[in-house]
This record gives sequence, structure tokens and C-alpha cells, in this order.
Amino acid sequence: MKTTGQKSSNTVWHHATVTRQRREQKNGHKSVILWFTGLSGAGKSTLAHALEERLHQQNCKTFVLDGDNVRHGLCSDLGFSDDDRQENIRRIGEMAKLFIESGVITLTAFISPFRADRQKVRNLVPEDDFIEIYCKASLEVCEERDVKGLYQRARAGEIKAFTGISSPYEEPDNAELVVNTGGLTLDECVDQVIDFLLQRGDLPKLRGHDRAQKIA
Repeated sequence: MKTTGQKSSNTVWHHATVTRQRREQKNGHKSVILWFTGLSGAGKSTLAHALEERLHQQNCKTFVLDGDNVRHGLCSDLGFSDDDRQENIRRIGEMAKLFIESGVITLTAFISPFRADRQKVRNLVPEDDFIEIYCKASLEVCEERDVKGLYQRARAGEIKAFTGISSPYEEPDNAELVVNTGGLTLDECVDQVIDFLLQRGDLPKLRGHDRAQKIA
């Protein structure tokens, strides 16, 4: 059946009695979108999963939406053209919005190369709910880390529209947090994100986390 892409006039938003605020109160922390962006190999997924592990150990409710994992299911019909990349991020944004309504700290690890697409996701939710985290690592560092050999294949012309080589990556103009994933250790990067969330009041004080030792 061919679809028109238009919303049905017969759908009505249902307001649940179990609200986001009630879920957050029960969880003991706020729900936010932590949007990790950066080049392939910058450490987005590694940082997101390490942060989730740390938060999970503190009984926080979390979930990581990982770029590769999502493309195995929800976005398996999409390629890597500009249009498909935009649709990929649109779907993730809508899913992340649902996750924070469920009271979950939602961590997304996608290159998401275009500023306009990241802004569209930001516009889906209240201002304080979207935290853009730029995983900053030089192209040289990312290529050194590339165990899959994707950069080498891209430079050889075997992979078309590869971000950083034949397709642009637009750095965030005003990310809430910039993490030097190209130079800091993984633990230092995790600490930096947790310190930021603590300062915002999104998390309760965590056991064993010394806020006095902040990353500059």
C-alpha cells in the first residue's frame, strides 16, 4: 500500500495518567537526551556505553541508541545519501523523545553530520532536555583508530559519501559539552559528562564520584 506521507486526521494524542514527572520521581533522576556527535572513530559509542555502565551501576534508568544497532532494524531500509542520513536522524529523534517521556536517560551515538538535523531533534523537546555532546577527535586520530578500515576504503573510493572524507561533518556551533575524546582517557571522558549532569541537577549525588576532581 502506497502512503502519502501525511498525518491521518483520525489520530489523537492520548495523555497517560503515568506522566514523565512521576516516572522521574520514581527513578530518582531526570530524563534527558545525551546526543553524542562526532566523526567515525571519535569514540561516541565507546563513551556512550561506558557512561551508561557507570550510570547503571548507580541504579539510573538508561538506554543507548547506537548508530549501527539502529540500522539493523528501525533504519535498515536507509542508505547513506544525504536524504537517508536526514531521515535516519529524524527517526532517532522521535524515538529519543519517546524514551525521555518514559523517564529514561537516553544516550544516542550517531555521527549526525549536519547541524540542521541535530537542530531539528533539539526542537522536538523542551530546551533543557537535549544535551549535545561533541566527541572531539582529529581526523588523524580517528583514522588511526579505524579497525574496520573504513577510512582507507573511503580514501580509495570504495565507500561513497563517507563523513570526513567525501562527505562533510559540520562541527557543533554551541554544543552543551565538548569532550576531548581524542586526548583524554575513557574514564576522564565519562567523569566529564557525569560532572556536567551533576552540575545541571539531572542526577543525584553518585556514590564514589568525587565532584571535586573535575575535568577542565
